[in-house]
Amino acid sequence: MSISPLRQLLAALVVAAFCIGGAAQAQNSPAAQRVLDRARAASGGGGWNLLRGLHEVGQDGGERYERWVDPLRYGARTETMTAAGKHVQAYNGAAEWRILANGVITGSVDPAVVARVRSDAFFSAYAYFYPSRFDIRSVHLGVRHSQGRPFDVLRIQPAGGKPRDLWFDRATGLLGVVVDDASGASMTTELSDYRRIGPVRVPFRFKTYGGDLTRPQERLVERIDFIAADRSKFSLPPPKP
Repeated sequence: MSISPLRQLLAALVVAAFCIGGAAQAQNSPAAQRVLDRARAASGGGGWNLLRGLHEVGQDGGERYERWVDPLRYGARTETMTAAGKHVQAYNGAAEWRILANGVITGSVDPAVVARVRSDAFFSAYAYFYPSRFDIRSVHLGVRHSQGRPFDVLRIQPAGGKPRDLWFDRATGLLGVVVDDASGASMTTELSDYRRIGPVRVPFRFKTYGGDLTRPQERLVERIDFIAADRSKFSLPPPKP
């Protein structure tokens, strides 16, 4: 019995994901948790417990995008309308896959790529507010200043993912800056324009610079809906008969 190339790809992706699954052991420091508790209270408190999914529409670097993430367990999908057509990238907790604008289905078995995508799914879902759902390693790095304001800086790493430094404004408690050094070239994202949507407050403007970007790139959120995540969106559709 022959196995289709698509099924071979999926099998390889799942094996690779399990190989990196234990890369980080959970160890949430009390000092870091106090900062997270304050941030959670400032942005909605118990309202975060009501969320079953996040659906976001907007523009990223001038391109239209739509994104779905799952705050209950790992799952993320982003569809971007590029000049060449629609590009899809998703992660279901075990495998990363993409549908390119030309229709080609691919994915990476590189542990570094899968770990980075896993972190994208984690931080997009504000999963650091759910320590009982997601295993994380966190540490309080101290107080640092940006644009004259003091921030509590935490380094947070989800199990099997890459760490990021999260800067929480000491005046408001809200997340203001995220620094990602996973690729070796530091990328910084500034979060602003917080709005209350339903039970929580979330940022609507993200400005990213550094890394391999030649100029700052903005992601402007136009709409957010907190609808239950459809798990089928995070896995490749079954092959057509």
